[in-house]
Amino acid sequence: MSRITISKLQAMKSAGEKISAITAYDASFSRLFDEAGMHVMLIGDSLGMVLQGTSDTLPVSIEDVEYHTKCVRNGASKALIIGDMPFMTYATPEQAYGNAAKLMQAGANMVKVEGGEWLLDTISGLVERSVPVCGHLGLTPQAVNVFGGFKVQGRDSEQAKQILEQALKLEEAGIQLLVLECIPADLAKKISEALTIPVIGIGAGKHTDGQILVMHDAIGISFSKIPKFSRNFLAETGNISDAIALYIDEVTQGRFPSEEHSFK
Repeated sequence: MSRITISKLQAMKSAGEKISAITAYDASFSRLFDEAGMHVMLIGDSLGMVLQGTSDTLPVSIEDVEYHTKCVRNGASKALIIGDMPFMTYATPEQAYGNAAKLMQAGANMVKVEGGEWLLDTISGLVERSVPVCGHLGLTPQAVNVFGGFKVQGRDSEQAKQILEQALKLEEAGIQLLVLECIPADLAKKISEALTIPVIGIGAGKHTDGQILVMHDAIGISFSKIPKFSRNFLAETGNISDAIALYIDEVTQGRFPSEEHSFK
């Protein structure tokens, strides 16, 4: 596999080729994922829950993500690397610029932010300053206290309309990738078709341009219950390398996620 760039992901969407993505936090796993042909790795603020043992992502710092981004970059030479911007590290455009610079200098190719219309100026400012941006809509874990828990979003028509409108505005502001989390599959399909940029789903059905899972869920080592939208590929294969190869194949062939991993 040649080095994955934003342009390559865009070409994959245009060609109808599925994008495989996974969270990663260290050099050993990132090298395994890279050698298996994973297209995208996200250093997610999920590290708070799966590495640090917190109940949500809110305590994660920019220094945490910066450190793990360096580790992941040391193991990966081909995959596109995305660094998550943790809670309240991009509350203002100026704050976002400084913190995004830390992640890019640590080895990220792109940063990810959660939220809709309030981020438009920040996104356009980052892009103007040569920082590619990935958006994130639907269930945005940093807003867990606003949502009252980790709940599926966009099930009623008004909320679904708002998510679609926000996606279009984010694209106009300059995002080059969008993550949709825990929304109905038909809404994710509509958004993926409406946007020209690639859309990556997690709990968003099979009609997005690609899929991402938390690595601990994909190989069944989370100490919490595996979410409905995930699948334990290690249980099906018996070793981690084969599990990751199966995950990539199931995504690229359009077999994962199935209806049982999706929301209506």
